Amino acid sequence: MHPCRADTHAPHSTVTETPVITTSGLTKVYRSRGREITALDGVDLHVREGEVYGVIGQSGAGKSSLIRCVNLLERPTSGTVTVDGQDLTALAGRGPRAGRELRAARSRIGMVFQHFNLLSSRTVQDNVELPLEILGMSGKERSRKALELLDLVGLSDKAKAYPAQLSGGQKQRVGIARALAGDPKVLLSDEATSALDPQTTRSILQLLRDLNRRLGLTVLLITHEMDVVKTVCDSAALMERGRIAESGTVAELLATPGSRLASALFPVSGEASGEDRTVVDVTFHGDAATRPVVSELARTYNIDISILGAAMDTVGGRQVGRMRIELPGRYEDNVVPIGFLREQGLQIDVPGQEPALVKEGAE
Repeated sequence: MHPCRADTHAPHSTVTETPVITTSGLTKVYRSRGREITALDGVDLHVREGEVYGVIGQSGAGKSSLIRCVNLLERPTSGTVTVDGQDLTALAGRGPRAGRELRAARSRIGMVFQHFNLLSSRTVQDNVELPLEILGMSGKERSRKALELLDLVGLSDKAKAYPAQLSGGQKQRVGIARALAGDPKVLLSDEATSALDPQTTRSILQLLRDLNRRLGLTVLLITHEMDVVKTVCDSAALMERGRIAESGTVAELLATPGSRLASALFPVSGEASGEDRTVVDVTFHGDAATRPVVSELARTYNIDISILGAAMDTVGGRQVGRMRIELPGRYEDNVVPIGFLREQGLQIDVPGQEPALVKEGAE
């Protein structure tokens, strides 16, 4: 079945263990006026088939350089980029034949930009047809496919409109339709929602998730917004100073002691009210999210528990939350109650305690 004619009732795509995007030792150094700036410093990234993978970080962390190196819009200084089994870096600068192969490989990688990059003099339909025109497709076939793609992104009634007549969200939908023109297996999103208001952002993220499921697309997106990761991503990586500081599936990150991404996904605040008090961060999901675990703890050990803060949300269709509680006594006095919480299948972090030490104490 052609991707553009995907059944709207098709089952959700499944994430496999097969890597579709792999970077190994990826380095990018920019040289300007005698200075060298390292944007990427040995990045190893593995994006599995069928997943939505988010790369998050502050401005200057190297996110944009990474995504532009994945489709070789930027040539890496060193390292390799493999997409769908093909080493793209091996094709760069290797003569006319390799150049043709690289262009063909790029045509199978869709790219969505922050500022839409639509041609103002072309209609919406003509903007979507542009990559098909470059590929040499006949006018009749281009028109048919462009209309199918516009229908897929919910803009079939805007085919004859011009970009200036569209809202920001509609422009981005046109950009997504254009990115799908080459029937890509991979879709790259470069801060695609950062210029949009919150409501429009949610609709675009829902569209990306919809396309991921209906077409089996693997989506790699970069963002500086944690809500984007929370809303749509299966896996995530935190970038800092050109390196991957932390990565994994969202479920793995939530279950990792001391995970900064998990803490950022569900920030809770509150400090101990005295020296002889222990603050504990509790992460819960699945069945544990609906059980009165904290009240069970209070009854079992006859202790007073203070709730300092809590946050709950839905990640990947699952209810997940974090709670910061305060227990009477120092950490050493609370090893058994903390062990009780762990036995309930909860992720426990004790601020100020090393993860390994906490685990050892619980055992």
